[in-house]
Amino acid sequence: MRIDLHTHSTASDGTDAPELLMREAAEAGLDVIALTDHDTTAGWNRAAPAVPPGLTLVFGAELSGRWYRSEPSIGLHLLAYLFDPGHQELTAELARVRRSRDLRAEAIVELLNADGVDLTMDEVRGLVAGGTVGRPHIARALVARGLVGSVDEAFGPEWLGGRYRLPKTDIDVLTAIRLIGEAGGVSVLAHPMAGSRGHVLPDALIVGLAGAGLWGIEAGHPDHSPEDAAHVRVLARDLGLRVTGSSDYHGDNKTVRLGAYTTAPDVYEDLIATATGTPPAYGPPKP
Repeated sequence: MRIDLHTHSTASDGTDAPELLMREAAEAGLDVIALTDHDTTAGWNRAAPAVPPGLTLVFGAELSGRWYRSEPSIGLHLLAYLFDPGHQELTAELARVRRSRDLRAEAIVELLNADGVDLTMDEVRGLVAGGTVGRPHIARALVARGLVGSVDEAFGPEWLGGRYRLPKTDIDVLTAIRLIGEAGGVSVLAHPMAGSRGHVLPDALIVGLAGAGLWGIEAGHPDHSPEDAAHVRVLARDLGLRVTGSSDYHGDNKTVRLGAYTTAPDVYEDLIATATGTPPAYGPPKP
């Protein structure tokens, strides 16, 4: 089985519609794909009816978390799988973060305008396709204006990676782990060693998350070197965490392809057996 447990659609900052993503997953030879858009479940209802024969869809989301027990606090991402999207407290937290994303985007555009960069929120929202606004949408708007040559350049230090980088509201990660569990889901720490994006997490922090009920940790990831992945695997073994591998696919916003990193079938089977919030969606049998 080929299992990719971390992908994004136009419901957040990917470039492929949820329906298209399902078709592309089958064409890439995947057996299982998880849809994990940032802080939203908006793509679930569009993806589920489009699951092609032989493919299984795992419902998920990538939560914006923060460890507040250090100074300064540390931002991180938490993958949540097969939780109940109707869980009231978790739903409220996700809505709060999405609203913060909108406010941050508006503030970034205001900063750009103050420096003479002619960009509007209407241009940015025109790229969101009804999903959650994120910095990649601003990046694509800058590319469309010809102000930068690529999304990667837009995230450089003179643009969204530095001068125009603003914080957003995050969920206390211990609260997030608790709410995911209460909603019948399982939590996996995303790309903990992704130094290229400034998200190298201390081992002591991960120990704290494991003690709070973290279910797994992502080792195979495009932003992890082989040494990073090996370190994560040893840490997971010592802490009793499951190990996943995923592409973190974003469509044309990144160069990585679906299935670039995958999860072992036994870990996936354990995930399915553990979660109680929302069952996966199964495509019809292959003819």
